[in-house]
Amino acid sequence: MDSRRSPAQAATELTGVPGTETRHLGPTTWEVTLANGNLVVVKRHSTPNATQAEAASLHWLTEPKGPPVPHLHGHDAQWLVMDRIDQGHPTPTTAEEFGRKLAALHTTGAPAFGVPPPGGPTEATIGLAPMRNVPSDNWPEWFAEHRIAHYTRLAVDAGVLTPTEARTIEAVRVEAPHEPPARLHGDLWNGNVHWAADGRAWLIDPAAHGGHRESDLAMLALFGCPHLDRVLAAYDEAAPLADGWRDRVPLHQLFPVLVHAVLFGGGYAGQALSLARSLR
Repeated sequence: MDSRRSPAQAATELTGVPGTETRHLGPTTWEVTLANGNLVVVKRHSTPNATQAEAASLHWLTEPKGPPVPHLHGHDAQWLVMDRIDQGHPTPTTAEEFGRKLAALHTTGAPAFGVPPPGGPTEATIGLAPMRNVPSDNWPEWFAEHRIAHYTRLAVDAGVLTPTEARTIEAVRVEAPHEPPARLHGDLWNGNVHWAADGRAWLIDPAAHGGHRESDLAMLALFGCPHLDRVLAAYDEAAPLADGWRDRVPLHQLFPVLVHAVLFGGGYAGQALSLARSLR
């Protein structure tokens, strides 16, 4: 991995078009203007697994009936280069279309719960946290072990949960109506829904895997999605949700909150405990 390359050099090598100007968008993300006038987004990951996981996720989520996904021009062990999508504003109409398209993406399905995208690594990432994709045909067992217990143990190791608090979280009963595995974005908080100038909601920064479709919807609700009521109503009309799905939202939210506890500390650990106690 050559950390000496600039984002413009990475864009040049991965698109075949010289990069001419660079604008910093975030700690590991840049916008690069190419010599042909096109704009691309260039991302740098710290590990080859993280890069491969995002590349495989983008390919897997590119479904004609699903929400649009930026075209990936290329990637290597460190860098990804994809189309830049102009920023727009969320509207009720866009939200309803997004709900229908997300339902279509989920029903495209996956071979198993926990399965990575084709070509994606077992040892993947969600944000800056590790995420292990282990296929299973039993969602409650898989979610309890690989999405609740695993991150609870990491939070204990990080010193943000005590062993007693961890036992409270791990005692949560994981139940949901049986459904076939869905094709999940996997990290679907509102920041990863890009409300674009073309009047569509795009999916960005995925951590895709096979899972329960209620998990994506619960994460949308966790950090505040604009017009969420419209998104959910359109989704439910296109692919009706099982009875009691709203009651299971805290269960599905426990996973991303635990990830945040591992990454960012105590406030999220307290939130995870509150969610776990609400599920008793």
